[in-house]
Amino acid sequence: MNYIAELRRLVGSRPLILPGTSVVLVDDAGRILLVRRTDTGDWGLPGGFMDPGESFEDTGRREVREEIGLEIDKLELLGVFSGPEYYYRYPHGDEVFNVTVAYTARPSTGEIEPDHTEVGEVRFFEPTELPADILAPEKPIVERYLGLVTHRPTPQRSG
Repeated sequence: MNYIAELRRLVGSRPLILPGTSVVLVDDAGRILLVRRTDTGDWGLPGGFMDPGESFEDTGRREVREEIGLEIDKLELLGVFSGPEYYYRYPHGDEVFNVTVAYTARPSTGEIEPDHTEVGEVRFFEPTELPADILAPEKPIVERYLGLVTHRPTPQRSG
């Protein structure tokens, strides 16, 4: 049983404060990778909750690898996102207050191979053509990136 499932067994659907990572993956053309989540149907960023003993960076790399099959090297800190606006109630009733460390990165190796238990679709979007149905707690992360993208270079591949 995973960590969150163990917590849910103890507290039910009541709100949990959960640390996690989201990764704004940007290709060489400046497009942003989004995934359509199977649990909500919304578009979102690759990422997820931390496992005990993991760093935020390790969480980001693991989640990108698990969700879409890509490896990433260099992560650039985008920001830390928390507060009441990051509350989310899942369709099945579980409630969370997300504490998200967000990074930008470029894919380094691998082919996109979505884990269809979590991800229904993967697409790169032009920054001016993002879908309207982005998961609410991730909209501010995308907006932060879009606000900064004209003021700094996009992340570079390491190597």
